[in-house]
Amino acid sequence: MPLTRKGAATKRRIIEGAAEEFRDQGVFSLRLEDVMARTATSKSQLFHYFPGGKDELLLAVARHEADRVIDDQQPELGSLTSWAAWWEWRDKVVARYREQGENCPLHAAVSQLGSATDAARSVARGLLGRWQDQLAAGIRHMQGSGEVVPGLDADREAAALLAGVQGGVMILMTTGGMEHLEAALDRGIAHLRGSGDQGSGG
Repeated sequence: MPLTRKGAATKRRIIEGAAEEFRDQGVFSLRLEDVMARTATSKSQLFHYFPGGKDELLLAVARHEADRVIDDQQPELGSLTSWAAWWEWRDKVVARYREQGENCPLHAAVSQLGSATDAARSVARGLLGRWQDQLAAGIRHMQGSGEVVPGLDADREAAALLAGVQGGVMILMTTGGMEHLEAALDRGIAHLRGSGDQGSGG
């Protein structure tokens, strides 16, 4: 049965409260009692919306945070149609992860689910797939306008750029330093732009 508007709002409040708990506390052992206290919900309410208990809530948090990763990069990620737009996207990614810092609700939720589980892998694949597709679309647009050489494999270039970003994010979470994330973005965009310069110069 579809949720009522009030029911959907309550469910969303529980998910967002659990994500805030991860973000504020940096915990890897989410307690349902803490989520109930934060969201002013009862145990019966929580299990009404999440009959599978903690694992079902963790999966919902992971999906919510995966969507947020993409949403936080918009509209820049969906409009990579000039070099100025690429640098604006770069700055937005850096600002997003600088604000998030070392506490990542998505990583925390997936870790508690178990990163090797089918559910966790499905969330990660979905996020990375959507992110890579939009980067590849931007590269193809730049190829169409002659700013990037046509011979480059857009999907592979997008995958490499995304791998660099994710590596930078993991180092940020481990050390608190932004340098590697910034370097991955700067070098990735410079590589794409350099390929176009070389192509036009030949």
